[in-house]
Amino acid sequence: MVFRRKLYEQMLQWKQTWQGKYALLINGARRVGKSTLVEEFAKKEYKSYILIDFSRTSKQINELFEDMMDLDYFFIRLQTIFGTMLYPRESVIVFDEVQHQPLARQAIKHLVKDGRYDYIETGSLISIRKNVQEILIPSEEKSMTLHPMDLDEFYWATGNTASPEQLRQVFAMHRPMGDAVHRKWMRDLRLYMLVGGMPQAVDAYLQHNNLQYVDEVKRDILKLYDVDFNKIDPSGRASQMLKNIPAQLTGNASRYMISSAIESRRRGNIHTIVSEMQESGVVTLAYHSNDPQVGLSQTKALNAYKMYLADTGLFVTLAFYDKAFTENIIYQKLLSDKLEANLGYVYENLVAQMLRTAGNELYYYTFPTDKGNKNYEVDFLLSRGSKLIPIEVKSSGYKAHKSLDAFCDKFSSRIQDRVLLYTKDYQKDGMTQCIPIYFTPLL
Repeated sequence: MVFRRKLYEQMLQWKQTWQGKYALLINGARRVGKSTLVEEFAKKEYKSYILIDFSRTSKQINELFEDMMDLDYFFIRLQTIFGTMLYPRESVIVFDEVQHQPLARQAIKHLVKDGRYDYIETGSLISIRKNVQEILIPSEEKSMTLHPMDLDEFYWATGNTASPEQLRQVFAMHRPMGDAVHRKWMRDLRLYMLVGGMPQAVDAYLQHNNLQYVDEVKRDILKLYDVDFNKIDPSGRASQMLKNIPAQLTGNASRYMISSAIESRRRGNIHTIVSEMQESGVVTLAYHSNDPQVGLSQTKALNAYKMYLADTGLFVTLAFYDKAFTENIIYQKLLSDKLEANLGYVYENLVAQMLRTAGNELYYYTFPTDKGNKNYEVDFLLSRGSKLIPIEVKSSGYKAHKSLDAFCDKFSSRIQDRVLLYTKDYQKDGMTQCIPIYFTPLL
């Protein structure tokens, strides 16, 4: 199925604003829907298009990019091979999976300067960077990232176009909506957590209404990522770190503990591997801020971070990857609204995904308690204007927020709003806003 995606509107702005002066590069994790989105855009917004999928192109097509001196000849050959007529300023050429043909990426500079047609490229950022060491990187390029489907897009996929706008209206009121509405939105959120935002998984849910079938689709995607990560690092360390994410979060450590995921003798060059995992779009990092203030990026500790799956649906499957679907208690507990505290890391991963997809970089902060044997931890920090919004996440309706209170006392002059994200309806607890988790993207 072709799903409605928010990035489509940004692509329209690119087309209308730049009028062929820049190519568009859509990057993101594999199976996130890049190719489908771009082809749908090409069909709807242009008189004609040619899509070149470099993951399975012929030698004849690849050879076209070896000599770009005569563009008239290049375009005639291209139209003949694909049997498609191109119209100046009314056609687009799509370079799908462009990382497989670095010469096509290099050719963008000359093709954009020629100005006859528009150009859209797709690929994963890590694969693109690995394959461009010896070519001229085009500066005539605008880049956008496609994330897994967010909650709005999931609603749209299920045919519910009303709830996204209703959520925005209610959030602006800062008031409770009552048990019936809240329970419905929490049920919707839990279903979104279980299915996730990978288009194949959403399609499987809509076609079969069977979470076991959805789980099988997600396992196939995780197997694909495992293969990709073993290409990033043939020693298997990237793959081990990916599989260890649920265990790391449930362990309540203040950072991702490399020592518990990888043997000490194999930890060399780990920072490069982590960077490449992040660039793949499969994982999301939240960095520790050493001195939380508005310029959070200037205070991050590069060696202290938490790691999340970019898609919580995949996270749910990964948490019980070595067991059968029927043994995955997260499905059972979430469906019955009985998720125990020790499974609260599912909600933490969800909040990380929602904040990142909404355009936020992720940071957190820990500091010792008065007793000194434990730490306070603020799960996420957002920079807004000249102030900060500290966020604590609870997987239940329990509204205690000791860490949040301690943080706000410590940095009182830096605080705009203090937020507790939890599973009950909206309420105020002193100066703390207790906000249902489904409002996370609107913060």
